[in-house]
Amino acid sequence: MTPHSDSPRTDAPHATEGPDQDLRRSLGVGRRRFLSTCTAVAGAAIAAPVLGASPAFAQDRENTHGHRERGHGGDVLVPAHRRGIILYTVRDATGRDPLSTDLPSGFREVFAQLARFGYRQVEFAGYGQHANAPGGAGLESVEGARLLRRWLDEYGLRAQGNHGFIPPSWPLTTADLDTFKKHLEIANILGMDHMGTGGDPTNSSYRADWDVAADKWNALGRIARREGVKLYTHNHDAAYGFLLDGGPLDDQGRPTRSSGVRRLEYFLEVTDPKYVWLEMDVFWAHVARYKFHTYTAHDGSTREKVFDPAGLVARHNKRYPLFHAKDGTVNTANGQGYDMVPFGTGVIDYATFFSRVGERNYHNPMVEQDNAPSSTDPGQSLRHARTGHDNLAALRGRRH
Repeated sequence: MTPHSDSPRTDAPHATEGPDQDLRRSLGVGRRRFLSTCTAVAGAAIAAPVLGASPAFAQDRENTHGHRERGHGGDVLVPAHRRGIILYTVRDATGRDPLSTDLPSGFREVFAQLARFGYRQVEFAGYGQHANAPGGAGLESVEGARLLRRWLDEYGLRAQGNHGFIPPSWPLTTADLDTFKKHLEIANILGMDHMGTGGDPTNSSYRADWDVAADKWNALGRIARREGVKLYTHNHDAAYGFLLDGGPLDDQGRPTRSSGVRRLEYFLEVTDPKYVWLEMDVFWAHVARYKFHTYTAHDGSTREKVFDPAGLVARHNKRYPLFHAKDGTVNTANGQGYDMVPFGTGVIDYATFFSRVGERNYHNPMVEQDNAPSSTDPGQSLRHARTGHDNLAALRGRRH
């Protein structure tokens, strides 16, 4: 599709025809009517109790081409009810002013659109939206969570996690503990099984720092489990680098060489599987495969050890309830080995990855594309979200 830019709306009830017109039409109602309905619902929802899901879109859902999925059998690698997206991918849509565009904007309209694409799950990346969207800018509260839950139920979506608050301090301060417990309460209102963060437990290369991080995560995870929530850490490429755990010490008394154990492998060993879980970003795991394939052993020799992302998951399968399904094309000039592209349009072999890790009714892949929003093409992130869902749904593999 060619780029399309919307000029700010005045009082025109219809947008100019363009490549994103299907996004507008698929909402099914005019913007003024939709916004007035949202405003009315928002007022009622804040005071209303959270009810069980009444998935308006979950029954007999059609895909974006109008065809129902049927007859795929056991070769479907990602079952329909496990197909999700992290809302960071469409952060421009949740954050845009609904009064200036006919494109979906704010959480409720974006939920409606994602449900029409076929998504059944979402992962939050915070609870902020545009101030003019129904419910207002900040929904990081009990009242805001009730409103979000009502909209999720309305469109047959389930919240599966959030990249939110993990206390930075250790030991915990009273203020951080209170904030952490507030986020656990929000997670429970939203019906989340998981709550986590978008950052690594520590940026250090040293085992002593990973020991401290493990103590912290074990303690936080224990608190979370008491509230019925599983705590998870989302990791980037650095966490798969090699741990410095031996050899000659530097002038600060720190080890300079490695046993060949990767940082996150060590974290998995020293954290309690009853309290700490992980979310693998498959793109960044492949970047780590490209970047971290040799290490200096304790004896000073250079050794090769190629990272196998699917193998790590297979060895710790129940520790990985969540994935970020993010794709890339090869680029050996950028230092990472890949450039991000819409899911299913790159070279990362997800059919083999999901076939190897198995557990199709346990893992929850969340489509993510960091660079989906565009400053010149406001409909791009939602179009890429649709592409991601269709390609996730199309994955086929061997029955395990």
